[in-house]
Amino acid sequence: MEWLWKLLPLGIAGYVAFSALVYFMQPGMIFYPNIPGRGLVTTPKSIGLDYEDVELITDDGTRIHGWFIPNSKASDTQKQATLLFLHGNAGNISHRLDSIKLFNNLGLDILIIDYRGYGQSTGKPTEAGTYQDAEAAWHYLTATRGIKENKIILFGRSLGGSISAWLASQHTPAALIVESSFSSAHSMGQRIYPFLPVRLLSRFQYNTKEYVKAIHCPVLVAHSRDDDIIPYEEGRDIFNSAHEPRYFLKMRGGHNDGFIISGSSYVDALESFINTSVNQQNMNTQ
Repeated sequence: MEWLWKLLPLGIAGYVAFSALVYFMQPGMIFYPNIPGRGLVTTPKSIGLDYEDVELITDDGTRIHGWFIPNSKASDTQKQATLLFLHGNAGNISHRLDSIKLFNNLGLDILIIDYRGYGQSTGKPTEAGTYQDAEAAWHYLTATRGIKENKIILFGRSLGGSISAWLASQHTPAALIVESSFSSAHSMGQRIYPFLPVRLLSRFQYNTKEYVKAIHCPVLVAHSRDDDIIPYEEGRDIFNSAHEPRYFLKMRGGHNDGFIISGSSYVDALESFINTSVNQQNMNTQ
């Protein structure tokens, strides 16, 4: 037994060292702007869509790059809403053309942005910074383009789900869609490192569950039981925190391909939710 007591200080030192490593490495564990690459590999033009390059300036002077993709298939009277697309923690807007095409087919104008440090946006990603970036995108739609709040659908996938939930808690969009996201950074950290005091070590909040509690627009939460990165239970926690009207969409497939694997059931559910939400907003403003 004496040797165990001799090893105990080494074990404690190793635990403290690993905890410190996790603390300081957190930004690199959350943000992946260089995977699969920071450069834009294509544009909406490659799938037959016109687009406008957009440059936004945040409150702290960071330049945010994005695309505004008008829906040329629908007349101004047919266009029901504009979608603000906030993507996940890896890659950039050029890796989201499948989703852009899908939402374009639903008759929506689309604004998609890269957070600071992603794609052609300047700066380094931080939690507070991502919120500022989302706020700049909202200001662009409402102030620059003159789009009414009740004509904006917020869509966030993975990390973008938490950012979009935060943005919805600050404004009054027509609806919020949270796809394949997590209830909080703390919750995910505890799942990955159950042996660490995550709440003490966490430098990030991304408290999606709390943001959703402050939202009073319709909410659709989508998640797959087969999600290989963010567990299905995280999506259920978000849903259970939302006010009515709230909806849950059970997807199929993994974290990065669920919206493709789920096929028409996914598209039909989104279309129905968007139509219902926008029509309700129209009735409320008449």
